[in-house]
Amino acid sequence: MAHSLAQRLAELLYKAVTGALLWLLCLLTSKSPVSGKKLPPVQQPLLLESATQLARKIRRKEVSSVEVVQAYIDRIQEVNPLINAMVQERFSLALQEAAQVDKLIEEETGGEDVLEDRLPLLGVPLSVKESFAVQGMAQTAGSVARRGRLAAVDAPAVALLKRAGAIPLGVTNVPEQCMWIESHNHLYGMTRNPYNLDRVAGGSSGGEGSILGSAGSVIGVGSDIGGSIRLPSFFCGIFGHKTTPGIVSNENQLPPFSGRQEELLSTGPMCRYAEDLLPMLKIMAGTNADKLSLNKKVDLKKLRFFTLPNCGEALYTSPVSEDLKQAQRKVVKWLEADLGVKVEEVNFPELKHSYDMWFISMSIPDHEGKAPESFENLLGEPGAPVWPLWELLKAVVGKSDHTMAAILYALLSKMVSPPLSALNIREKLHEDFAQLLGTDGVLLYPTFTRVAPKHHHALFIIYDLIYTAIFNVLGLPVTQCPLGLNEEGLPLGVQVVAGKLQDHLTIQTAIYLEKAFGGWRDPGAK
Repeated sequence: MAHSLAQRLAELLYKAVTGALLWLLCLLTSKSPVSGKKLPPVQQPLLLESATQLARKIRRKEVSSVEVVQAYIDRIQEVNPLINAMVQERFSLALQEAAQVDKLIEEETGGEDVLEDRLPLLGVPLSVKESFAVQGMAQTAGSVARRGRLAAVDAPAVALLKRAGAIPLGVTNVPEQCMWIESHNHLYGMTRNPYNLDRVAGGSSGGEGSILGSAGSVIGVGSDIGGSIRLPSFFCGIFGHKTTPGIVSNENQLPPFSGRQEELLSTGPMCRYAEDLLPMLKIMAGTNADKLSLNKKVDLKKLRFFTLPNCGEALYTSPVSEDLKQAQRKVVKWLEADLGVKVEEVNFPELKHSYDMWFISMSIPDHEGKAPESFENLLGEPGAPVWPLWELLKAVVGKSDHTMAAILYALLSKMVSPPLSALNIREKLHEDFAQLLGTDGVLLYPTFTRVAPKHHHALFIIYDLIYTAIFNVLGLPVTQCPLGLNEEGLPLGVQVVAGKLQDHLTIQTAIYLEKAFGGWRDPGAK
């Protein structure tokens, strides 16, 4: 009872503070120079090809890598002033590397098959979340205190993609310390949604979601500890895959994981075209790819499908909007009509405790008893920890180096302590989902409670991230799939979930849903 009262008081205080500040934030941003503007439509046909198709054309000399890379550079220069997604570019180096690719292809004597086997993404452009190390590029995680920090090496996932022939174009924006669902910081500014510049692109891989959704990139690298791949992918109308934990290396990214947070963290692919998910994951997983069944053919008619419409009556969480509920129902009807399967609706009352389960899982000490790094410590790195209340006062008068979202998250982290009973609920859900999904089950679940919200409005709906965060807690693979646009022209979507190590099931289902619902849509199209 005491815990519930304390948590309720913390929530009321949080809402009071956010309510008092939201009007100020909206006032300060109401005269955005891009408000009301729209992205130009895609004119260059090369931008409408998947990475798989581009690599094939480059190998066959139907198009040069230089042409492809230049097409993407031109598109980034066209859209980035509007969306502010790519925060540092390496265009000159990328063009040099593309020229080397074209020369390699001219000199190759082994034929196309040899190149495909050795370098499956040869000559294809790539974008990377700024929190990952890309040699010579900024790596700050949106922290003013890390301004000027450059990565000396490549993160393993980046290195594997480069070794497969991909060419990085630059790094993309994140929220401060990668812990918010809106990509905004005082180092690079605010990233905008390509479908509506007054809406969020998501976080923490928000720059990736935005640059991909705007056709400024074709494939990208993201990471996900509570929805950081899936939310931006959902808001920006693309595909994003949260891998089974432990498959793709999480090394050389910021902020460094501590405690047992790596059990929740997944590095994975983001892309506009579903057919790129499997080849990207095979590359990024390295030798761990053998633990998955990525080459296994999947007969969707033999899978067991389930749908879960919401998380139940979770405290402080918004109801799922009608357009998202309708989109999920359309998927259910399509699966049943086209595949002849029966999609069973299931219910897990324990999901109403999802936030408590995620929050406490983020706080568990490592096996040696060392507690995870506190958020105020992360905000202060590489200096001393911050004082959230002091930073809040500074932020009100525009003198803090930290965003309001980061400060309020630090305050909430100090004020809320979930009950230990959440761990028991977590273990029960582990067992229930393992039994439900097995090795042939696929679950449909909302990605969020609404389409992309307006800038800063995420301050009011922090608890709504439980729709993605619960699968970090459970360690399950999930693919976010776009499902067209709503009446406002904003992306709809759904999460596709499977059992541990069954990543191929969610990805094959995503490929199927892309064909059924059209996948990514050009945000500049009329």
